[in-house]
Amino acid sequence: MAGGTWTLQNKVRPGVYINVESSGGTLGAAGSRGTASLALSLPWGAAKVITPIVAGEDTMTKLGFDLTAPELLLVREALKRARTVLLYKLNEGTKAAATAGALTATAKYGGTRGNALSIVVQPNLDDNTKFDVKTLLDGAVVDTQLVANIAGLVTNDWVAWSGSGELTASAGAPLIGGADGSVTNADHTAFLGALELYDFQTVALPSTDNALKAVYAAFIRRLRDSEGKKVQAVLENYPTADNEGVISVKNGVVLSDGTTLTAAQATAWVAGATAGAEMNESLTYSAYDDAVDVAPRYTNAQIEAALTAGEFLFTPSNNRAVVEQDINTFLSYTPKKNKSFHKNRVIRVLDGFANDTKRIFESSYIGKVSNNVDGRALFRKELVVYADNLQSIGAIQNFDAQTDITVLPGVDSDSIYVEANIQPVDSIEKVYMKVQVK
Repeated sequence: MAGGTWTLQNKVRPGVYINVESSGGTLGAAGSRGTASLALSLPWGAAKVITPIVAGEDTMTKLGFDLTAPELLLVREALKRARTVLLYKLNEGTKAAATAGALTATAKYGGTRGNALSIVVQPNLDDNTKFDVKTLLDGAVVDTQLVANIAGLVTNDWVAWSGSGELTASAGAPLIGGADGSVTNADHTAFLGALELYDFQTVALPSTDNALKAVYAAFIRRLRDSEGKKVQAVLENYPTADNEGVISVKNGVVLSDGTTLTAAQATAWVAGATAGAEMNESLTYSAYDDAVDVAPRYTNAQIEAALTAGEFLFTPSNNRAVVEQDINTFLSYTPKKNKSFHKNRVIRVLDGFANDTKRIFESSYIGKVSNNVDGRALFRKELVVYADNLQSIGAIQNFDAQTDITVLPGVDSDSIYVEANIQPVDSIEKVYMKVQVK
């Protein structure tokens, strides 16, 4: 007996023809947030590539240090709120190396961290025809290999081996010559080119270089306006960007251990916190994790002036550093882009709606669904379910599923036209109270 699937009821042979399909479930859930990106000069790690660092993971082999190390300060600050940091090591650096007889050990990555490595070659106690070859980091063994000769060694997380022939015993050969090298603005341009291929919410620039700030701001504008990729950059003291995709951090904070972070360094936390904030969440008066003060402090008049200029700043509150207001640099209000675009919570909703609509369309509709009444109704249903989900979490309000989403045929036979009316919910930030005394 024949069988299989069917499109038209035109089969010739007797049989059972079954189409197995889903029951019309939708993809209308908000996409996940929490990915920030950061480019740094580092003493260890793969250079010129994006390395994802997930909150809670062991960073030792990837970055050469535990996350608590001072060398990873900004990575740690970003991961206080971000779920993932897309890290890019800007500097190539010089690889440290050491020789022990005919054996050469070369650090896997360039940078000064390689100078903390050493190798020990010892005859094996149980088999005098073989050697224990140990790699040490800061005096602690991180790799041991039992081999008969140099050819038997394999690259580990720390060093690559070269040479040929027999091994020579060595009580300890330190790797030397590792250097971090320099970074140019062209390295940042290469970073942005690599980053464009990834999904992320924010990118931080922990630098005071105005030329670089302009490059990052232009990158964000292009992604938002030309590529349809709604992301934000966090820059230090750059309110002139005047764009909802750019956040300008005015000051820094003091951590509980006495470390003072500049505004440029604080961009890492702001990028992580902004990426990690959900669409129904504002960072206004959110406390900077582990911060006890701000640096510098400002007077009330200075704070008001900064907010008016579109600057994101920290203020002291009960031995904490809190975000005064979760805003971006956009100030050129028009009837089509009003003051609400200045608030990052609103932008998270609008950006999420745009990004998720693009994701849903590309994953399940483009080239797969017919542009007819049924196809357009199916896509409309996706958007309605998505908007209902946003309303259920308090990201939008007053949504009417009957009237607020319209999907019509476009000008061309392969296009559709969508109108969506949504009202993002902002957070209560000001209370004006009238009290009458009787």
